Amino acid sequence: MTTSAILAADISKPMPSFQPNQTREGRTSVSDERRWNAVLARDAARDGEFVFAVSSTGVYCRPSCAARRPRRQNVQFFLTPEQAEQAGYRACLRCRPKSASGNDQSDGVKAICRFIEQHLDEPVTLDRLGKEFHQSRFHLQRRFKALLGITPREYADSCRLRLLKRNLQAGDNVTRAMYDAGYGSSSRLYEKTASQLGMTPDKYRRGAIAAAIRYTCADSPLGRMLIAATERGVCSIQFAQSDGELIEGLRREFPFAARKPDDGGLQAWVDAVLRSMKGERMKGERMKGERMKGGSMKGGELDSSLPLDIRATAFQRRVWTYLQSIPFGATRSYSQVAKAIGRPSAVRAVARACATNPVAVAIPCHRVLRENGGLAGYRWGIGRKKTLLEMERARS
Repeated sequence: MTTSAILAADISKPMPSFQPNQTREGRTSVSDERRWNAVLARDAARDGEFVFAVSSTGVYCRPSCAARRPRRQNVQFFLTPEQAEQAGYRACLRCRPKSASGNDQSDGVKAICRFIEQHLDEPVTLDRLGKEFHQSRFHLQRRFKALLGITPREYADSCRLRLLKRNLQAGDNVTRAMYDAGYGSSSRLYEKTASQLGMTPDKYRRGAIAAAIRYTCADSPLGRMLIAATERGVCSIQFAQSDGELIEGLRREFPFAARKPDDGGLQAWVDAVLRSMKGERMKGERMKGERMKGGSMKGGELDSSLPLDIRATAFQRRVWTYLQSIPFGATRSYSQVAKAIGRPSAVRAVARACATNPVAVAIPCHRVLRENGGLAGYRWGIGRKKTLLEMERARS
């Protein structure tokens, strides 16, 4: 897992495209006009694309700088801070255009992430990080968790798991993948990863081969519904027009698993999902199995004991856990979800986490909308998302 992925570098926006004029002067004029509009709007999404320099002050800034806007005739644009400095300008002390983000705290956490990533095969304790970055262990952990929502140790575990999965998917044997990912022993590997992978590493390497997955199909208000489960709990909830589509979708998701139709053992979970869709309050049924840590559903929701056996990165887990806290009949915007999990700039990453949710309804990603209230996308079809929301509003 790269630092940029954790700190939402994946949500940076490219410069909008436009049709240039035929002349070089025309292209420069159009491009500079767009940059000037970004400066006027203090558009943080354009930070890193260019800097603007002010001849009356001799200072250059990032587009989002909070300083008072200069006169247009005093502004010159450069693609990099180095170009601005070669032209004789100095960096603004307010927006710090030469730093990665303009935020010293964010930049400091990025540096810690890079250090952890480079030392996954070593014990990176808080004491060691504190000495390396000249901070007290308490202060360092508090800032790190405030920005990322997880501790440095949890971040290291997440990096190791991601690297392990990548190595196993590439065909490495378990031993090699284990050491390359920074696990010091097989006991530590199985202790740390069995619950997160949903199976042992060797089974994961073979695409869940020999892992028994039971499934059943049933009618629902959204069409045909499939519920599949391992011995640990529900691993997939899907919707489609036909059983054939559902079974093919399950095959693609678990290509080497031993998929078998269920003989009735999943009926209690089917009933629970259908009741939750209709807004009927659960009556305290207890179901055996492990559930996703932190998951809970109340009111007209699935009972908190419904077991979920799903794979998740640290970020996905945070998003999905928050989605389970959204009340029945309520909605949130993608930006509200991002702010709620402590990652206000990770809106696109939140959208991706919603799109990869493997258990429809159990993790209610249908309750997340665009900022303007638009439905946006839904893995099982925008029509089903609309129907779900209408059903919940009618019963809330």
